[in-house]
Amino acid sequence: MINYNGRTFVSTENTANGEVSSKTTFEYKQDGNILTSEYSGGEIKRGTLIGIVKEDGSLTFRYNHVNIHNEIRGGQCTSTPEILHDGRIRLHENWKWLDRDQSEGESIVEEVK
Repeated sequence: MINYNGRTFVSTENTANGEVSSKTTFEYKQDGNILTSEYSGGEIKRGTLIGIVKEDGSLTFRYNHVNIHNEIRGGQCTSTPEILHDGRIRLHENWKWLDRDQSEGESIVEEVK
């Protein structure tokens, strides 16, 4: 199992219906197989996520945030890790809004050293 505790991630790619950008920073914490994160930046004033780290290092979580329009948004995501040549982690994410539009998207976040 990958240990995500204390790792910081930023978005490098996102589909147009997403609100996370390269200005959004995620601070991951892990306790056992429980993953949590606070995130903010860009169009996100403040967000949190909570989920599970699976044995293969993949993630499944729910997220909620308040955006710059003072809207509360939320959804679910599954992330598949890729270990880069320099040891950093890249996460390939498939997500779905669970609020007003129910649309789906894909994004990539990468660890910042």
